[in-house]
Amino acid sequence: MHIRDYQHWVEAYDRARGWERIQPSQTLVHVMEELGEIAREVLTMEGYKAGETEAARARLSEELGDCLTLLIKLAYQYDVDVEAALKAIQDKVEERYSVEFGRQETERYLARQEENLARLRGENV
Repeated sequence: MHIRDYQHWVEAYDRARGWERIQPSQTLVHVMEELGEIAREVLTMEGYKAGETEAARARLSEELGDCLTLLIKLAYQYDVDVEAALKAIQDKVEERYSVEFGRQETERYLARQEENLARLRGENV
């Protein structure tokens, strides 16, 4: 499946139902609602919230699909070609962040997370 094809399908699906007339601001609110549902499943998978991980993974898959579809809807509502936008971002980040920079940033972040966990455990840092 190509992203552009999916974007055209979403628009046709909406148009057949009259849903293309929904205000973009309402689509955005719906995206935010889906992000909250994604957050709940991520928190479950990380153990912050109680729940079974595999069930959370299945729900996460569905919620990610919902959220991405709504973002694609928002894009067509403003005549943004998602595939072209993603290609532009891909080019930008490849140029901006080298592999070495990315690895250094990951090490910095992970070290900080270890410090945070030690602090939360009451260990001397």
